[in-house]
Amino acid sequence: MDGLRAFLDSPLFLGLWIATMLPCLLWTIRDLRTRNAHLMSLMKLVWALTVFYSGPIGLLVYRWSGRKEIADDTLARRGFRSVAHCYSGCGMGEIVGVIVAAGLLSLASIWVSAITFALAYVFGFALTVGPMVQGGTPWREALRDAAIAETPSITVMEVTAIGVSLWLASGAGMGEVRFWTSLIVSLSCGLFAAWPVNVALIRFGVKEGMMDPRHTHHGSGGEGHDAHA
Repeated sequence: MDGLRAFLDSPLFLGLWIATMLPCLLWTIRDLRTRNAHLMSLMKLVWALTVFYSGPIGLLVYRWSGRKEIADDTLARRGFRSVAHCYSGCGMGEIVGVIVAAGLLSLASIWVSAITFALAYVFGFALTVGPMVQGGTPWREALRDAAIAETPSITVMEVTAIGVSLWLASGAGMGEVRFWTSLIVSLSCGLFAAWPVNVALIRFGVKEGMMDPRHTHHGSGGEGHDAHA
């Protein structure tokens, strides 16, 4: 454990991660603007944020499941597209929550956990409800469907991510390298913890899952929302 924390305390680790993440993000943005320009704007944002949060891990997920160049579509790939959709919103909420609650306000762990979870849920929920309402689904129906479809995924993702972040950071402040490296590691842990949940939700019809990127066309309504109507 001491060795792990020493590794996370290293500015070299943080510098290498940034130096790796930025080219991955630039490659993804370029690919989304050229080879996969047909994807809807929301999914382009989802993939850009996924790579921003998880660097080369996020890029591998995008290349394996989110591009038209995939050889075939599988339940596992659909699960990754679904969890990436959830991850993009939840990750944003978690970053804001941890920075504000732990970094700026230095609150106790229970409050950090509560605030971060609430913000992650709000951001993740909004990313599902917003497109549904915009597509013509009534508010009440959109809220109900999103709550059923997204709550299990968000809960597993955030319990894992917040728990790992608090455990690894161990009281580190915003001025310490370990505050940021712990947040980086925890986000990807949440992504992978929630992936089998999304696979199961799609398998049992709770979620529709995002459409096969090979069959998605921006001008024809594209990818449907990730909740079961």
